Amino acid sequence: MTYVFDTNVFSQLFHSFYRSQFPTLWSNFDSLVDKGLITSTREVSREIEDDRVKSLREWAKDKHELFPAPTADEALFVRKIFNVKHFQQIIEQKKLLKGGKNADPFVIARASVLEKGTVVTMESETRNGANIPNICRRFSIPCMSLEAFMKQEQWVF
Repeated sequence: MTYVFDTNVFSQLFHSFYRSQFPTLWSNFDSLVDKGLITSTREVSREIEDDRVKSLREWAKDKHELFPAPTADEALFVRKIFNVKHFQQIIEQKKLLKGGKNADPFVIARASVLEKGTVVTMESETRNGANIPNICRRFSIPCMSLEAFMKQEQWVF
């Protein structure tokens, strides 16, 4: 299984699980990154550039292979997402007008083209929502929380 991390998962890890206090978590995490079992997308790295935690920004800056540019297949899947009128609302009007950052559809698209790709996000599915879990469900793409990811990997600290 390959995990495609949303921006908020990286933020949660770096904001709450300090490397000095959670060395086993970070050893496990780094191992999965090194094996290519955790990935993301360039759009997530662009969102991370604005994160308030310096260690996350610096870490991501050196991880180009973790944040690849979208492929043609991924771009086609993003288009497929936005062909569903209800999901067009995930792009806020302000972002459209100002050229803002919006990684969500690219995270989903990356998982869709990877063999056994699974989205990991801190977002929750909401009734009639247009967030990551709702879109993943619509397109039958596996999606889980950070806690579910840790359980899947059998991480206990």
